[in-house]
Amino acid sequence: MSQKDLIKKYDVPAPRYTSYPTVPYWEGGLDSSRWIDELTQSFAESTMSWSMYLHIPFCETLCTFCGCNTSITKDHSKEEGYIATIHQEWNLYLKAIDNLIRRPLREIHLGGGTPTFLSPENLENLLKPLLGQVQADPKGLECSIEVDPRRTTREHLTSLKKLGFTRVSMGVQDFEPEVQRLVNRIQPLEMTADLTQCARDLGFKSVNFDLIYGLPKQTAASIKKTASLTVGLRPDRIALYSYAHVPWIKPAQRLFTEADLPVGDEKRALYEIARDILIAAGYVEIGMDHFALKTDSLYKSFVNSELHRNFMGYTDRRTNVLLGLGVSAISETLNCFHQNEKVLPVYSRKIASGEMATFRGHLLTSDDKRVREQILQLMTRGETKIQRDQSPEILETLAPMIADGFIEINEDTVKLTQSGRPFLRNACMAFDRRLRAKQSQTKIFSQSL
Repeated sequence: MSQKDLIKKYDVPAPRYTSYPTVPYWEGGLDSSRWIDELTQSFAESTMSWSMYLHIPFCETLCTFCGCNTSITKDHSKEEGYIATIHQEWNLYLKAIDNLIRRPLREIHLGGGTPTFLSPENLENLLKPLLGQVQADPKGLECSIEVDPRRTTREHLTSLKKLGFTRVSMGVQDFEPEVQRLVNRIQPLEMTADLTQCARDLGFKSVNFDLIYGLPKQTAASIKKTASLTVGLRPDRIALYSYAHVPWIKPAQRLFTEADLPVGDEKRALYEIARDILIAAGYVEIGMDHFALKTDSLYKSFVNSELHRNFMGYTDRRTNVLLGLGVSAISETLNCFHQNEKVLPVYSRKIASGEMATFRGHLLTSDDKRVREQILQLMTRGETKIQRDQSPEILETLAPMIADGFIEINEDTVKLTQSGRPFLRNACMAFDRRLRAKQSQTKIFSQSL
C-alpha cells in the first residue's frame, strides 16, 4: 500500500491523549466536596509530590488557529482582579488541604491565553505569595511559562528570572508572512530571535519553540523555511504540533476555508520535511510531535524512561497531583480528574462566594487506571504491556497496524515501530474502550495526522 493510501486509511478523528479517559468521556461523579476529599487523601501520603498549573486566559488578539480557552481583551485593568481571584482560590485550597504546603512542589507552569498579558509587576504580584508559601522540592522547583514574543519584554523575563523561572516556551507557529496573516499572528523573525537571545542572556536554561504544521497556505517550501530558521535560532526544545481543525468547537477557525488547508498526505509531508531538518540539526524526536537537543532535560528523561505527559504536555518530572488554578484549569490525582468553570464570570463568581469553581470531573475506575498507564507508556516510550483479559480485543483492533508493519507484538508487549511513529494516536485508540463505545461521537476530535 502506498504512503498516500496508508495516510488516508489512518487519518481519522482521534484524541491527543493528554488524559485517559479523554475529557469528552468524563462521567462526572466528582462534585467539589468529593474533589477536596480526593486531594486530602493524596496529600496525606508522606511520599507524594505535586505540580501546579496557573491558567491566564487573556490575549489582546485572537489567533485563529488557537484551541485554548481564552478571553480576548485589551483592557489591562482586568489583571488585578484576576490575580485576586486566583489568590482567593489558592486560599480555599490552603484552608481545605492540611498538608498542601508541607508536600514538595516539583513544578509550576503558567499557560494560557498569554501569561505575559500580565505586566512584569503583576506577574510578581501573582507569583510571590504562592511561591512564598509552598515547599519547594529538595531537588529543585522547576518553573516554566508560555510566552508570546509579541507581548513579552525583557522586563517580563527579568522579573520571571528573579522569581526562579528557568524555562520559557515561545509561541512561534510559522515564520511565513502569508501564513501569519491568515492565522492573525504577525510575528517577524527578528522579534522571536531577540526574545530568544534575551532569555539566554538572562540565564534561562531551556527555550522551547511551538511550531504548527497544517496551517492555511503552508507549503513544502514555507515549512522548510520555518524549520531552517528555527534550527538557526537553536531552541533547546521544539514542539511541532499538528493543526487541529475543529471549527465546530472554535468558530474563529472559519475565518479561512478548508480549501486553504493542507490535508492528508500533503499535510503529513509538511511534518516529515520539518522533522528531517530538525533531526539533521541534532534534535531527537521524543514522544509525539516533540524534539529536544541532547543537552536538554527532556531528552535525558526520555533516555532514562522518566518522560511524563499530562495536561501541561510532556515533562521530565512525574508527580502524584497536578493542581490547576484559574478559569478552565484542569487538575488530576491518581484517582480522578477535575476542571474549573470555563466561563470567566462564572469562575470568578464562584470563587468570590467561597466555593470551589468545579465545572466537571471524573472518578477513575480500576480499568481507567490501567488503560491510562498503558496509553501514557505508549505516548512516552512507544511501547506498553497488555494483560490477558485485554488481549483479544486490543489485538483485533491493532490487527491492521500489525499487518502494515506499524506495530510489533512480543509476548505481552505492544511496540510501535519506527515506521509506525506517525500513527501513535491510532495505536492509543486501540486501548480506548470508551472511544469505541461511543464511536459515533468521534467528530469531536481533530484528525490524527
